[in-house]
Amino acid sequence: MISRYSREKMSAVWSPENRYRKWLDIEILACEAMAEKGDIDQAVLQNIKQKAAFDIARIEEIEKTTKHDVVAFLTSVAEKVGEDSRFIHMGLTSSDVLDTSLAVLLREASDILIGDMDRLLAVLKKKAFEHRDTIMMGRSHGVHAEPITFGLKIALWFQEMERNLARLHHARETISYGKISGVVGTYSFIDPSVEEYVCRELDLKPAPVSSQIIQRDRHAEYFTTLAIIASSIDKFAQEIRLLQRTEVQEVEEYFTPGQKGSSAMPHKRNPVLSENLSGLARLMRSYAVAALEDIALWHERDISHSSVERVIAPDATILLDFMLFRFTDLVDRLLVYPERMRANIEMTRGVVFSQMVLLKLIEKGVTREDAYRIVQENAMESWHDGIDFRQTLLEDEKVMSCLGEEDIEAVFKLENFLKHIHLIFDRVFGEER
Repeated sequence: MISRYSREKMSAVWSPENRYRKWLDIEILACEAMAEKGDIDQAVLQNIKQKAAFDIARIEEIEKTTKHDVVAFLTSVAEKVGEDSRFIHMGLTSSDVLDTSLAVLLREASDILIGDMDRLLAVLKKKAFEHRDTIMMGRSHGVHAEPITFGLKIALWFQEMERNLARLHHARETISYGKISGVVGTYSFIDPSVEEYVCRELDLKPAPVSSQIIQRDRHAEYFTTLAIIASSIDKFAQEIRLLQRTEVQEVEEYFTPGQKGSSAMPHKRNPVLSENLSGLARLMRSYAVAALEDIALWHERDISHSSVERVIAPDATILLDFMLFRFTDLVDRLLVYPERMRANIEMTRGVVFSQMVLLKLIEKGVTREDAYRIVQENAMESWHDGIDFRQTLLEDEKVMSCLGEEDIEAVFKLENFLKHIHLIFDRVFGEER
C-alpha cells in the first residue's frame, strides 16, 4: 500500500520563500559574475552576500505601493544591504530574474514528478507480471473481440508511461534555459558572460537568443507534456471504470472499511477514484491550452503570459503530483476478478473463436469470401439464438465438408490466443527482469 499523499514537497517548490530565494540567488550570482569582471569591487560583493536577505511581509507591504513584485523584492533586499545594493540588479530586467527562476522551479517540480512516475512504473510492472496469464476478454468498440490477458493490458499502460517519462525528461531539458540579457535581449548594459556564469551555476543553459523573455514555446511543450501524462492516466482510469461496471465487474477499486458509495443506496461501490482522475485530467488539458495561448505575445514581450503562469505552474505540477500518487495507489490495491473474466469470455458461447475458424477454412482451400460468409452465418445464429458456436459449426455441412471434428476441437482452445504473451512481455520489460 502506498503511503498517504502529502502535497507539502511539491507545494514547497512554489512557496513564496522558495521563489524569492531563487530570485536572490540569481541576483547574487549576477553580482559574482560582475565582480569577476571587475565591475564590482570584491569587498562590495562580500558585503552583498553577507547582508542580502528579504522579508516576505515587507515585500507584500511595498508591493501595495509599487504594484510591481520584483521592484518590491529589490527594495526589501536593499533595506537589508544598504548602500551597496545599488550594484544589485545592475543591467538586468525583471524577466531575467523571473524567467531564469521559473526554469529552476520547473526543474525542481519535474524531479518530484519523475520520482512519482518511477514509483508508478514499479507498481504497473508488478501488477502486469502478477496477471500476465490472467485471461480476459479483449474488446473493440466495447464489443467482445478476442481474449487477451489482464497483464497484457497493464503492460501496455507500463510502456505508455515509459514514453511519458521520456517526454517529461525531454520537457525538463526544454525549459532548462536561463536569460540574463536585459530589457530586449541585446545585452545592452550587461555582458553575456554574466548570463553564462549565472546559468552555469544554476545548471541551466543560456538561451541562444531571447527577447525580453524566454520564448514560451518551451513552456507550452512542458505543460503539454504534463497534460499528455494526465491524459494517459485518464485513459487508464476510464478503462477501470468500464471494467468495474456491474455488467462487466472484472476489476474494482479497493473499497475501504466504512466507505460509502451513495447517500441513498447502501449497495453502491462506485469507481470514484478513477472518475476523479478523469475529471482532473480535463483540468490539466485546459492548462496546456492556456500555455499554448502564451506563445503569442506582443513584440519583444507583453505581460499577458505572467498571470497565466502564476496559476498553471504551481497548479499543474501539484495536480499531476496528486494524480500520479492517486493512480499508483489505485493500481496497487486494485481488486481483480479472474473468475468473472472467464465467465465473460464464455457468455458469447464461443463466437470469439470465429477468426480461427475462418483461417482454418482458408487453410483447407476455401476462398476468404466464402469462408467469411460461412463463419459469419454460424456466428450470427449462435449470437441470436443462444446456441453454442461450436455446435452450429459441427451441424453445418459446408463447414464439416472441409473440417473434421479434430480441427474444430483444435480451434476452440483459449491458449491459441495467448501463445505470444511472454514474447510481448520480453519486449516490454526486457528478458532480464
